[in-house]
Amino acid sequence: MEIVTKIELRHLRYEDYMSLKEAMARAYAGGGITIWNKRSIKRLLDIFPEGQLCVVVDGKVAACALSLIVDYKKFGDNHNYNQITGHESFSTHDSDGDVLYGIELFVHPDFRGLRLGRRLYDARKELCESLNLKSIVAGGRIPNYKDYADELTPRQYIEKVKMKEIYDPTLTFQLSNDFHVKKIIKHYLPEDRESKEYATLLEWNNIYYQEEEKLINAPRDVVRVGIVQWQMRLFPNFESLVEQAEYFIDAVSAYKADFILFPEFFEAPLMADYNHLGEARAIRELAGYTELLRDKFIEFAVSYNVNIITGSMPKLEPDGHLYNVSYLCRRDSTWEKYQKIHITPSERSAWGMVGGREVRVFDTDCGKIGILICYDVEFPELGRVLADQGMQILFVPFLTDTQNGYNRVRCCAQARAIENECYVVLAGCVGNLPRVNNMDINYAQSAIFTPSDFAFPTNAIRAEATPNTEMTVIADVSLELLKELHEFGSVNTLKDRRKDLYKVVMKK
Repeated sequence: MEIVTKIELRHLRYEDYMSLKEAMARAYAGGGITIWNKRSIKRLLDIFPEGQLCVVVDGKVAACALSLIVDYKKFGDNHNYNQITGHESFSTHDSDGDVLYGIELFVHPDFRGLRLGRRLYDARKELCESLNLKSIVAGGRIPNYKDYADELTPRQYIEKVKMKEIYDPTLTFQLSNDFHVKKIIKHYLPEDRESKEYATLLEWNNIYYQEEEKLINAPRDVVRVGIVQWQMRLFPNFESLVEQAEYFIDAVSAYKADFILFPEFFEAPLMADYNHLGEARAIRELAGYTELLRDKFIEFAVSYNVNIITGSMPKLEPDGHLYNVSYLCRRDSTWEKYQKIHITPSERSAWGMVGGREVRVFDTDCGKIGILICYDVEFPELGRVLADQGMQILFVPFLTDTQNGYNRVRCCAQARAIENECYVVLAGCVGNLPRVNNMDINYAQSAIFTPSDFAFPTNAIRAEATPNTEMTVIADVSLELLKELHEFGSVNTLKDRRKDLYKVVMKK
């Protein structure tokens, strides 16, 4: 390789043609590929100049990437090169299309050690994002297939390239640049003798794509989360407890929070009047307040313009069983419920509670959320089921009496955030509660946990409360950072699961 003094990435110009022609001839020597003519290059520069890129090394074109914008649904995945380019008339270019289609990319062989192709791919990705296009699609050559065509099918060849058992100068490079193979196309480029007329249909997805810009109710990137770390105290009546809850909702919503999370069984002080009845009877008396309290939270969600996760409450359902239930009260007045799946030994023995049977995400105006109540978060299968449904934030109301119990919840919640690439929000009760059996002491340190990667805090904690102190925690979390993590994280926990060996499914 010659000594290089200057490398420049820029848009292609018409006066670059002779240099481009020479580089392309060298790049495709012996491959049977037709060299671009002046008329075609001029046409591309006239209709879509920003899509034609080149790298110039010491004044000469050393690499080039050409592209169009297409309305991809007009072509689908079963197309060939002539169809997508309009037989190189480029009549298929549509400035209102949704896909950046790569029709050419080559590097002069004398400069292949400079990673010029990577610069062009990165520039294409940047262009795709800035134009708000769904993806980059291209038909990729597999030039080394000629050496294996007698022993391998195209599919077998591609699999071996993926596993790095075979090196292909084009496909290996494309896979390393985050493209994936959608399918194999036959007769894509008939003149490509090296690839035996086969091509890979490659795609790179733009995770920042927004289908339609909205002036209001646009999808949220930054979501503000509020936590209530609730002090257990005796209340003279139901109205006093509601007044205290409204105080926190008013305080947190004043900071324009999108969500407020209350702890598990924060309404337990109302059991004090029934303590003489025994634990099982007292919890059923408490359940008599649940619908009243739920309706109050629905009212507050609307009037304070905030989505409320109500902690959890005992609920006698029509089937006669007692459940531990959390409600999502949306600020549009709709609501849904989640029944705790895993009942603790003490809930079962003291109260006769049973577990629910449904695990699913809830849609909100700030993304997809999941709810797991306390003990539930210690079972990784539930978090994985929610992650597979697209959960972005997991809310965990909890109630623990000792630091040991709290640390079980905390450590498992942090694991769920890392393994499911999501945020996990904890809210617990603190302080002592005399005259209420099973609720007399409480320990908590509420928190917001994050995944563990460069874009997040080094300790994977976005915010946390002071232990055993009544207070609120308010912090912002970015859903866009989760999207980036899913695609470009240091590790890809969700993507790299060995689904050929194991899977988690819910029984109906």
